[in-house]
Amino acid sequence: MSEAEIPVISLAGGVADTALADRLTDVFHHIGFVVVVDHGVPAVLLDAVFSSMKRFFSLSDDQKRSIDKLDSPWFRGWEAVGSEYTNNRRDEREQIDFWSEWPSRPREVEPHYLRLLGPNQWPPDDIHPGLEALMREWYAEMGGLADRLLGLIALGLGLPPDHFTSVLGAEPMSLTKLIHYPPTPEGGAGVNAHHDAGFLTVLAPGVTPGLEVAFPGRGWVTVPTIEGGLVINLGENLQAMTGNYLVATPHRVITAAERFSAGYFHGPSLDVSLAPLGLDPRFAAAVDASQYHRSAGFMARKEETEAGTDDMASDRPATTYGEQLWNYFSRSYPANMARHHADLIPPE
Repeated sequence: MSEAEIPVISLAGGVADTALADRLTDVFHHIGFVVVVDHGVPAVLLDAVFSSMKRFFSLSDDQKRSIDKLDSPWFRGWEAVGSEYTNNRRDEREQIDFWSEWPSRPREVEPHYLRLLGPNQWPPDDIHPGLEALMREWYAEMGGLADRLLGLIALGLGLPPDHFTSVLGAEPMSLTKLIHYPPTPEGGAGVNAHHDAGFLTVLAPGVTPGLEVAFPGRGWVTVPTIEGGLVINLGENLQAMTGNYLVATPHRVITAAERFSAGYFHGPSLDVSLAPLGLDPRFAAAVDASQYHRSAGFMARKEETEAGTDDMASDRPATTYGEQLWNYFSRSYPANMARHHADLIPPE
């Protein structure tokens, strides 16, 4: 399978462009990945984000620890290489995580996943100035693009164009990851095979290849790097809500050279239900006719993984976005969980 089989699609059409909506929805049904051009995100912003993250990652570890993620009950800030685990395997990358900011909740709040609401950590100006303002601009641009894409997907599913944006809720939670990958060691992965959470991901992949997508029966395919292009893939929210008609495709990063990328993961409020939508029966019929879609799984919860469930093989999606994110943090950041939320860790 060649790189050219991952489509490159222009977004020059508007949100009412039914041909574009149908094409995107078909791609997300069969593949789950696309490279988009003519997306409207200013090149000057993308350049500024990459320049800023490269400056930050060139700092000493002591300086980076001014926003150490281990200090954040809300799982935000910088982490060193090897801090995150995907499916119980160490990821060979360092990164900064920022989430949408909302007032923090008391520890006794219910449901418990509302503990994830809170502030970001921003580096002091004498260490790395301007990052907070830059990220606010980034969030506005990426959130706008993600909403446009959701409008097209809704149209392709026979729903009103504003369906998904109307259910984002009062406190939508979206994630930004600024990522630095050193060359991947033999037998490892910059990030191991996984599905994304949320509705969809917008990735500025940089110029160094390394992102790979798994297609059934065809192995791993490298996503092409297109000048000015952004990579779009779906998260498990849309897979769950469409009864597996749309798919969250497994992907990973293995790179032979130093690599930088910036990802934006578009999500709703934590209490948003992931129950299947009432779509036209033709979508369910398409799933029934496809072994690939019928068997598409979800990221396993920590207890499922420990019980032997294979990667991305859970047949029980989370019921809410907040539950999905709590499962993610429990799997990926056991040290953070133990430090800040030990009262919610089930006994052995």
